[in-house]
Amino acid sequence: MHHFDEIFAMAADRHGGPDALSAKLSKPKSPAELAAVPEDRWLSLITKCVFQAGFNWKVIENKWDGFEVAFDGFDVGRCAFMDDEKFDALLQDTRIVRNGTKIATVRDNAAFLLELRENGGAGQVLGGWPSTDYVGLLAMLGKRGSRLGGASAQYAMRFVGRDSFILSQDVTARLIAEGVIDKAPSSKKAMAAVQEAFNTWMEQSGRSLTEISRVLAMSL
Repeated sequence: MHHFDEIFAMAADRHGGPDALSAKLSKPKSPAELAAVPEDRWLSLITKCVFQAGFNWKVIENKWDGFEVAFDGFDVGRCAFMDDEKFDALLQDTRIVRNGTKIATVRDNAAFLLELRENGGAGQVLGGWPSTDYVGLLAMLGKRGSRLGGASAQYAMRFVGRDSFILSQDVTARLIAEGVIDKAPSSKKAMAAVQEAFNTWMEQSGRSLTEISRVLAMSL
C-alpha cells in the first residue's frame, strides 16, 4: 500500500499540481457544527439520498421543494407518526416521486432519529461518531435505518457534512490497486480492511476521511 503522500502526488499530477488539487478538497464540519444541525435537516438529507438511489438525481433535486412541503418540512415527530391517511395522500401527491416503499422510509427513519434522542440526538450520535470507526457508523445505519445499507448512507453523511468516505467506483478501484481489497467491499472483513487503510492514511497525512476519499478518487 502506497504512503498517502505518493497517492496525493498521483492525484496532483492529474489535476494541475498540489495546490490545484488541494483547492478541490473540502473539509468536513466539526462535531460541534454537526451537533447543531436540526433533526429535520438530517431526515431531509437522508430522505433525499434514499429517493436518489436508483433514480435520476436531477429529477429528485428539481422536485425537492415539493418534497419539503409534502413531508411537513421533515418534522421528525410528524413524519414518525404519519398515519395511513397521510401515507395514502402522499401516494397521490404529484409534488413528490410516488414510490410507496421509499415514502415508508421517511416514517421509519424519522422513528429511528427519534430513538437517537436517548443518546443526545442525531447530531450528537451521527456527527460525533469517531471517524476511525466510520464503518461502524455505516453498519449501525444499515441495521437501524431504512434503506440505508448501501451508498445512500454514505452520500447522506457526506452531504450533511460529516467526515466520511464514499466507496465510489473510482475510490474502490484505488483501494483494489493498493491491495486493500480485491473487489467492491460487502463483507465485514472487507469493510474493516477499508477502515484500517483509511486510518493509516489519516495518520500519515493528518487529513480527514472526506479529503482522503476525494484524493483516492482523483488519483486514477
